[in-house]
Amino acid sequence: MSQALEILDFEQQLQTQAESFPELTILDSSGKIIDEAGFKAADLSDDQLVALMKGMIKQLVLNERSVKLAKQGRLGFVAPTRGQEASQTATSFAFNDADYLMPGYRDIPQMIHKGFPIYKAFLWSRGHYEGNLMEGINTWFPQIIIGAQFVTAAGIGLGMKKRQKDACAYTYTGDGGSSQGDTYEGMNFAGAFKANVVFIIQNNGYAISTPRQVQTAAPRLAAKGWAAGIPSIVVDGMDAIACYLAAKKAREWTVSGKGPVLIETLTDRLEPHSMSGDDPLRYRTKESIESWEKVEPLIRMRRFLESKKLWSEAIEAEYKATVNAEIDAAVKQADGVQKQKVSEFIATTFEHPGFVQAEQIENFRKAGK
Repeated sequence: MSQALEILDFEQQLQTQAESFPELTILDSSGKIIDEAGFKAADLSDDQLVALMKGMIKQLVLNERSVKLAKQGRLGFVAPTRGQEASQTATSFAFNDADYLMPGYRDIPQMIHKGFPIYKAFLWSRGHYEGNLMEGINTWFPQIIIGAQFVTAAGIGLGMKKRQKDACAYTYTGDGGSSQGDTYEGMNFAGAFKANVVFIIQNNGYAISTPRQVQTAAPRLAAKGWAAGIPSIVVDGMDAIACYLAAKKAREWTVSGKGPVLIETLTDRLEPHSMSGDDPLRYRTKESIESWEKVEPLIRMRRFLESKKLWSEAIEAEYKATVNAEIDAAVKQADGVQKQKVSEFIATTFEHPGFVQAEQIENFRKAGK
């Protein structure tokens, strides 16, 4: 075939795209290591493996309790995370305190891992301004505007590069977020300036009710990183070790000054998009959820650690009790924080209230509101 006709072979282009992103997997669904070299590259000690498992268990319990509290009307906005323990907690284990997290609204677990107090996460859900106070922790409050965290992460990453910091920004969005212009703009900016950023797209199957297949014709969401000149990979988002390894290597690449990396994790949102009235059975089948539940991250990690005599039902039950006690204390602490007044809502909305806002604040304060 001539070069011209080969270039014009559009069918072959589509086939090449589909084959360009093999899925990184270290731990299969039965809990067995299928890539010994990859596992060695992760360089996780037994203590680190247990810590990683505990982090995922903590995310699981926090999700269970948050969902219950939301149903009781004791929390505001809650985005469930069940099924994404590897995609969220395991990737976050690859970053350190100096790295800056830019979370979306489903990324409370990563904030908790950074050291954000659980009671403040509950206050954030309730819309209390104290839930947006991040003193001493390199994280921003969860972004509600879909994909906007990619733009801010690019800016932070560029600042770190200019200051020659041994650190990076890292950020998450979902497959729905990857359809937003902000995600590409953030990646394009970061790619052009070789900013210290790791972008993570959690492909959990649905942008609320829109299936990932309807959102884009791209065979892999990771392909969007290539358009910005960014190394991009696809990872089994149910494999905690693969997720950790991908984030670890991406961090090493970007802090060395080589530019950003995009990671697409293939996972599933096993529960509603949010607890604000979403019913996933209106747009997907019960059978599809059950099929993903059979390969969820905790099952394979649990089997793997049990085979190494590092985990057991007793250890898990004891740790869950510890986490539940921590959450009980966090609920009590959040409930004890003084409720906001109208005047405080206005005052905390503006860094420098204008004349009208200042007048409103004063009037509400005089009225005791």
